[in-house]
Amino acid sequence: MKIAKDVRYVGVNDHEIDLFEGLYVVPNGMSYNSYVILDEKIAVMDTVDKAFGAQWLQNVADALQGKTPDYLIVQHMEPDHSSNVFAFAEKYPTAKIVASAKAFAMMKNYFGTDFADRQTVVGEGDTLCLGKHELVFFAAPMVHWPEVIVTYDTTDKTLFSADGFGKFGALDCQEDWACEARRYYFGIVGKYGVQVQNLLKKLAGKEIKTICPLHGPVLEDDLPYYLGLYDTWSKYQTETDGVFIAYTSVYGNTKRAVEKLAKCLQENGCDKVVVTDLARTDSAEAVEDAFRYGKIVLATTTYNGEIFPFMRNFILDITERNFQNKTVAFIENGSWAPMATRVMKSMLEKCKNLQYAEATVKILSSMTKENEEQIAALAEELCKQ
Repeated sequence: MKIAKDVRYVGVNDHEIDLFEGLYVVPNGMSYNSYVILDEKIAVMDTVDKAFGAQWLQNVADALQGKTPDYLIVQHMEPDHSSNVFAFAEKYPTAKIVASAKAFAMMKNYFGTDFADRQTVVGEGDTLCLGKHELVFFAAPMVHWPEVIVTYDTTDKTLFSADGFGKFGALDCQEDWACEARRYYFGIVGKYGVQVQNLLKKLAGKEIKTICPLHGPVLEDDLPYYLGLYDTWSKYQTETDGVFIAYTSVYGNTKRAVEKLAKCLQENGCDKVVVTDLARTDSAEAVEDAFRYGKIVLATTTYNGEIFPFMRNFILDITERNFQNKTVAFIENGSWAPMATRVMKSMLEKCKNLQYAEATVKILSSMTKENEEQIAALAEELCKQ
């Protein structure tokens, strides 16, 4: 696939994978992206997952058309991108390996060698001239590993963005970019908002016409949209006005309270209400919505003196990703000693800039008239904010 006059796509699609990183459900597979820049000097940008090494090497050879590459640029050492560094080095013994100092240290761990006789170590602001194309490297530590660099081609105004601006899904599947990019971002990169902001600031003065990520499609149209979403996500700001209700229910009573609240919210003029049963939903989808919306309601039961396991895991998932800047409300249920609200609040106490709703809902086994009034008051409060 031709990206630009001198740039070819040589990545692969993976439809064999079921869980990305052993954690994230990927019904439409994954792409592992790699690119070749054809100039007086030829640079290959990253490799692919080990399972697709032979296919990738053939893709590279097809793009080279008998020529020999001069450089392999390794932006990120995660195995889905670096597994074939050694195979490339064996096939093209004269090619230099370009990477950060930390990446070479990781190569020693992965391959038993850091290619000392072939190293070109690059860091912040370093350049590499290929002929017409001059590449500028920017350090992007913890986006989302410490060794990461991104590469800016000053000729084509192309940003090779490593894992930034990536998404779940193979390239031969048509789907909305934002949904799977958001799930990818908050699942994998979300903890590192400060570091993403640092990278965006470095790139702010650059004219960018194309973004070539290591996962997902090449981005060319409406780049302010993609850059704007990354800015919003990495600042932990509200992307969509609305209320996200995450709940667990053992015998259906908490679920009925949640359904009542959703109805009351809509009656009070809240057009966007998203309800998720944490026991029956992909956890990464729930995490995505927790960060997307400005208001979140956590509804669960007291369980073994704590809270229901799916709610506990969900709160751990969002807090370890720096959950902040939200309005939070609670619905708790407990037949004899309700303490779910106290437990949930304690789990959130280190989160920044959380505002808690004043209205509270405490259910003892099943809803009463008083609970319905509490739910109505909570809906009214959330809709006024």
